[in-house]
Amino acid sequence: MKPVTVVATRLATFDFRRFLVGALLWLPVHVIPLGGGLVLQRVFDEISGQRAAGLDSVLWWCAAFVGVEVVRGVMIVVAWTYGVYWWAAAATLLRSNVLRSLLTARGPAAARLPHSSGEAVARMRDDVADAVDFTDESVSLFGTAVFAAVALPILASVDPLITLVLVVPMIAAGVLSRTMRQVVARLHGRARRLGATVTAYVGEVFGGVLAIKTAGAEAAVLDRLRAHNRRRRDAAVKDRLATDLLGAATTASVELGTGLVLLLAAPAMRGGDFTVGDLALFTTYIGWLTAFPRSIGVFLSRLPQAAVATERLTRLMAPHEDAADLVRGSGVWLRGDPPPAPQPPPHDDRLRVLEARGLTVRGVLHDVGLRVERGSFTVVTGAVGAGKTTLVRALLGLLRADAGEIAWNGVPIRDPGTFLVPGRVAYAGQVPRLFSETLRENLLLGRAAGDEDARRALELAVFDRDLAELTRGLDTVVGPRGTRLSGGQAQRVTAARALVRDPDLLVVDDLSSALDVETERLLWERIAGRGPETVLVVSHRQAALERADQVIVLDRGRVAGRGRLADLLESCPEMRRLWHAELVAEAEERADLGFAEGGERAGLGEARRDEERGTEGTIEG
Repeated sequence: MKPVTVVATRLATFDFRRFLVGALLWLPVHVIPLGGGLVLQRVFDEISGQRAAGLDSVLWWCAAFVGVEVVRGVMIVVAWTYGVYWWAAAATLLRSNVLRSLLTARGPAAARLPHSSGEAVARMRDDVADAVDFTDESVSLFGTAVFAAVALPILASVDPLITLVLVVPMIAAGVLSRTMRQVVARLHGRARRLGATVTAYVGEVFGGVLAIKTAGAEAAVLDRLRAHNRRRRDAAVKDRLATDLLGAATTASVELGTGLVLLLAAPAMRGGDFTVGDLALFTTYIGWLTAFPRSIGVFLSRLPQAAVATERLTRLMAPHEDAADLVRGSGVWLRGDPPPAPQPPPHDDRLRVLEARGLTVRGVLHDVGLRVERGSFTVVTGAVGAGKTTLVRALLGLLRADAGEIAWNGVPIRDPGTFLVPGRVAYAGQVPRLFSETLRENLLLGRAAGDEDARRALELAVFDRDLAELTRGLDTVVGPRGTRLSGGQAQRVTAARALVRDPDLLVVDDLSSALDVETERLLWERIAGRGPETVLVVSHRQAALERADQVIVLDRGRVAGRGRLADLLESCPEMRRLWHAELVAEAEERADLGFAEGGERAGLGEARRDEERGTEGTIEG
C-alpha cells in the first residue's frame, strides 16, 4: 500500500467507533435530500394539477418539505459537534507520533529535523491538517456516493435519456481531476516548502532582533522577507489556481448538466411525458448530484496534497520507521487529564566503566578512544574546533558516528541515544536550552521530583544565592529561552537540570563560557563533594583540569595525549600550549574582576570623602 493510503486507513480506524459514528451522523445530511426532492415533486404536481388534491394536501406536503429541511439542519449541527473530536484526535495522533520518534526513537534526531524550527512547526501544523482533511473527505465522498446511487435510479425511472445526459459531464470532470493530480501534487509541495521558509525566516528574525538592530540590517532583513514572501505568494497562487481549476471544471459540469436537462425537458413537457413535478425533482437532485463529482474532485485534489504531507512528516521519523509508525496507536485524551508522564525505568547495571573505541565522525573525529571508570573525573580538552563537543555528542548518540563502538560495563550498546539517558547519564549542553516556563518546570521537565530535590540540584550548581534573590523562587518564569536570566545563570540552571536526575554519569559540555573562574571552581567542588560519582567534562579551565583523574587532549579530531595533568604537561606539547594560554586568560580575568571591584570600592570611598567634606564645610560655615 502507498504511504498515504496507510496513513488514511489508520487514521480512520485508530478510533473507529468515533469515526464510524461521525460518518453515520453525516450520512443523513447527504441522504435526507432524497426525501426532500420527492416531496417537492409531489407539491408541484398537485399545484400544477397533475395530481388531484385540495389545498390542505398541498399545505401538508409543504409542511413535510420544511420538516425534512429542519431535520437536515439539526443533523448538520450534531455531526459537526461530534466530528470535531475525531479530527482533533487524529491530528494529535500524528503530532504525538512525530514527537515520540524525535525524542525516543533510535538514531540522532538532529539529522531528521529541518534546518529551522519554523519549518518543523509548519509541518506539524499544515501537513498534519492536510493528512487529516484527506481522510475526513472520505466521509463526504461516501455520503454523496450513497445519494447518487439512490437518486440516479429514481431519475432514470422518470427519463433515462435526460439522466444519462446529466451524468456524462460529471464523468468528464472526474477524469480531468484524475489527470491533474500530479500537477497539483508538485505545485502544492512547492507552496508548502516556500511557506515553511517564510515561517522559519520570521522565527529567526524574532530570535535575532538584537543582532539585526546592532548591525543596522533592518532594511536588508525586510528586503529578504519580501523576497521570500514573493516566492511563497507566487507558489501559493499557482497551487490555488490548480485547485480552483478543478473546482471550476466540476462547476462547469453542473451548469452544463442543468442546461441540457432544461433543453431536453422542454419538448418532453410539451408532449406530456415530463411533468412540472419531474422538472422540480431533476432540478432539486441535480444540485445534490453535482456534490458527488465535486467530492470526487476534492478527494482527488487532496490526494496529492496528502501524499506530500505524508512524505514531509515521514522525513521527521527515524530511518527504521515508516508511514505505519506515523499513525501508530497511542492514547489520546480529549476529556479529563491524561495519565502522568512515564518515568525513566530503573536499571540494575550501575556504571562500572563506559568505553568508546574507534569513534569516527567524518571530517571531525578520527579513531578516538575513551574510557570512563566509575568514580572518576574525566576532562576532555583541546583548542577551538578540536572536536570536543562532537566527541561527547557522538558518545551519547546525539550525533551519528560513522564508525566505532560504545560499551557500557563491557556490553556493546546498539543505540546510545536511547540507552545513555537518565538515570544512567544526564547531559548539560554547551548552549542552555530553557523554556518560557517556571524555574521548577525547566528543572524537572515532567520528572517526579519535589522542591527539595530541585533546591539541592540548584545548590550543587551554585545557584542557591541567585534563587534567594528571586522574589518568586522556583515559581519564577524565566522567559523565552531563559532571557530573564543572565548567561551564567542559564548555564547553571542547565547543569542543575542534569543534576536533579541523579545520574550514574554526569556529562557537562563547557560551562565555563559564561562563568567566572571562582564560580566554576566552587561548582566543581560541590559536584565532587555531593554530586554524581562519575563526571565527564569538556573544559579548558584550570579548576577542572587540576581536579581531573584523567585528561584527554584532542587536536584536530585526534587524541594528542591522555593521562593526568602533571604527566601531560611534561609529555604533551599541545597540553602545555593550552595550559599556558589558560593561565594567561584566567590571570587577565582575575585582573579585570579586581579592577572592577577596586574601582567600585574607590568610587564608594571618594563619594564618602566628598560627603564628609561637604558635612565639614557645612559645620565650618
